[in-house]
Amino acid sequence: MGNRETRVRGFAARAGGWSARHRWAAVGIWVLFVVLAMGLGSAAGRVDVKDSDQLKGETRTAAKIIEDAGIKEPASESVLVQAKDGTTRATDAAFRAAVADVVKAVGATGRVTDVTSPYDTKTISRDGRSALVQFDMRGDAETAGDRVEPVLKAVEGVQKDHSSLRIEEIGGASMSKQYSDAFGDDFQQAEYSAVPVALGILLIAFGALVAALLPVALAVTAIMATMGLMGIVSHLQPMSDTANSVMLLVGMAVGVDYCLFYLRREREERAAGRDAGTALRIAAATSGRAIVVSGVTVCVAMAGMLFTGLAEFEAMGLASLMVVAVAMVGSVTVLPALLSLLGERVEKGRIPFLKRRRRGGGESRFWTAVLRGVLAKPVVSVVVAVGALLAVAAPALGMKTSQLTLDQEFGNSLPIVQTYNRVNDAFPGGSEPAQVVVKAKDIKAPEVRSALARFKEQAVGSGASRGPVDVKLYEDRNVAFVSVPLVGGSDFDKAGKSLEKLRDQVRPATLGKVEGVQAPITGQVAGSHDFNDQLIGSVVPVFAFVVVFAFLLMLLSFRSLTVAITSILLNLLSVGAAYGILVAVFQHGWGASLVGAEGVGAIVTWLPLFLFVILFGLSMDYHVFVVSRIREARLRGRTTRDAIQHGVVTTAGVVTSAAVIMVAVFAIFGTLSMQSMKQMGVGLAAAVLIDATVIRGVLLPAVMALLGERNWYLPKWLHRLPDLTHDETPEVVVASSVPEQGERLRV
Repeated sequence: MGNRETRVRGFAARAGGWSARHRWAAVGIWVLFVVLAMGLGSAAGRVDVKDSDQLKGETRTAAKIIEDAGIKEPASESVLVQAKDGTTRATDAAFRAAVADVVKAVGATGRVTDVTSPYDTKTISRDGRSALVQFDMRGDAETAGDRVEPVLKAVEGVQKDHSSLRIEEIGGASMSKQYSDAFGDDFQQAEYSAVPVALGILLIAFGALVAALLPVALAVTAIMATMGLMGIVSHLQPMSDTANSVMLLVGMAVGVDYCLFYLRREREERAAGRDAGTALRIAAATSGRAIVVSGVTVCVAMAGMLFTGLAEFEAMGLASLMVVAVAMVGSVTVLPALLSLLGERVEKGRIPFLKRRRRGGGESRFWTAVLRGVLAKPVVSVVVAVGALLAVAAPALGMKTSQLTLDQEFGNSLPIVQTYNRVNDAFPGGSEPAQVVVKAKDIKAPEVRSALARFKEQAVGSGASRGPVDVKLYEDRNVAFVSVPLVGGSDFDKAGKSLEKLRDQVRPATLGKVEGVQAPITGQVAGSHDFNDQLIGSVVPVFAFVVVFAFLLMLLSFRSLTVAITSILLNLLSVGAAYGILVAVFQHGWGASLVGAEGVGAIVTWLPLFLFVILFGLSMDYHVFVVSRIREARLRGRTTRDAIQHGVVTTAGVVTSAAVIMVAVFAIFGTLSMQSMKQMGVGLAAAVLIDATVIRGVLLPAVMALLGERNWYLPKWLHRLPDLTHDETPEVVVASSVPEQGERLRV
């Protein structure tokens, strides 16, 4: 690993060289790409994930039957009329008068249809204190929330006239409106806050407005281009609003990171006395290569979500993969061109009161002091760091995952949550019944009618439901909907057992005996059950894919078996610690009051797999950047110990700045009211913080110091592997301009 000659090779060095020589062309191509992507995406329109594509299994089969039959179910609403005291009953005159007023008031709005009285439909609770007036909203179910306000006001008017009773509306439309009113701006505010937060931190990091704006500009343009690409790609792989939000998060994180890595290295080389062309060439060959390796690794990690078989996860994975690829390409093409164009003007807009606190060469005083202790006692450092991380990760062993119920997700912050609980107490499962979608050759056939009747009877007789079981026929479509309130109500564990009785006992004994009849069971509880089954089945292939491909990429990029193995182990430690923090806070309630998470008691089902993929990808950003710098110093002839110190302390500033931005952006999502978003924000922020400090600042240098020359070990039988290292670490002594392709440089 001594001095020798090398050539400037590889995508990053060549792209940086070409862009710096043809800077206006590079900037023009990038702007044209962003504009074209947005224009084509807007023209194509975005195709969103359909209900029939969301899941596999019975839920998907049911959605497909409904879709093929062309049935558009209206948004159903209910009004709970309930006695506040223990004496009033549904048979009392005052109660009947209130019900009649509700029926009249909602019907008079002109926004509803099929209004039914509980005295006709028998939707009166067993204790006789509660009743449900039911109706459907006119028009498209998806936009019913926009039209429900007059109905809500009508119900409020009846409530004022009957103060001795509780009269409250609940249903898909009213829930949608209340969520939108309470949280609709919550997400937008969080997304819009990400840009100014990142810009503020970059201003502190660089102390100059132009230098701070560059990373934000790159991230924003990468996100804009990806939004357009999502519209085009959605015709092959449908997208979603969730995928859009995740793409924005990931795009802002990696876009800023990649630009930060590149820009900081260019400034560092200029501070060391290099001219602008030479500094840019070194940044292209070193940080540029680290960005490419990191970007490809992150893309591979995001691709792991494509193996879940869940349409929402596939959309998130593909959207994240695209934004990372776009940001990576932009960082090694348009960024060198912009730096070449700006030259010294990148320092414009200096903030007077922000003074540099780093030594020459960009070394961090704090991390220099920490590294001195770590390298002096690497064994102690490894034991303490690993012990601390394992202790933090320990609670994850008892992780309980669950689809969060309405009160777990929102607490009692929404009045409709209390209504939801009251309806479930009075009519177990009534607010979220299971729905059996029955498809037959002739739905009017005697044997089918008989089977439907037996199903209704046995659903109650088996204990899966307390009724009422409602059947709605679409004779011209040969389809029937059977609505079954499940015993267990909003408790997904208990309701899940009721669902299993319907699927495994009641259905085979009734509808299952009629030839040619399909009867998949869907609904919220069934959807949650099928989602969990699908997710559990995809855990092993996703984990295996991400770990194996990340290992191979590290092996090929650094040509070191040791670096590949330690990379994977350190990342797994980081993810484990994040899991432990999530369980401690949201499941056990340790410090839950600090983040407003009291009483949740579980981790939302989709989060562990999602966090693993995202964190494994983002952790590689720092790891590749730090190890690349260590390897570079080693190639220049430093001892392994000196190379470790040099690599860590010279990258500490940029890693810290990048981590602070990520933590700040993710923490914004930790402030949202929805517990699932809060869990995601806290988990991501905690993991990045641990990764950038304990892992990269203590554990990585300590482990590498203990391994010494074994860090660069590659067995002879692996020497035939493709060489992707490219030795892009030139210590340039002469030539102020960017080299032509293939120009020889001294190392």
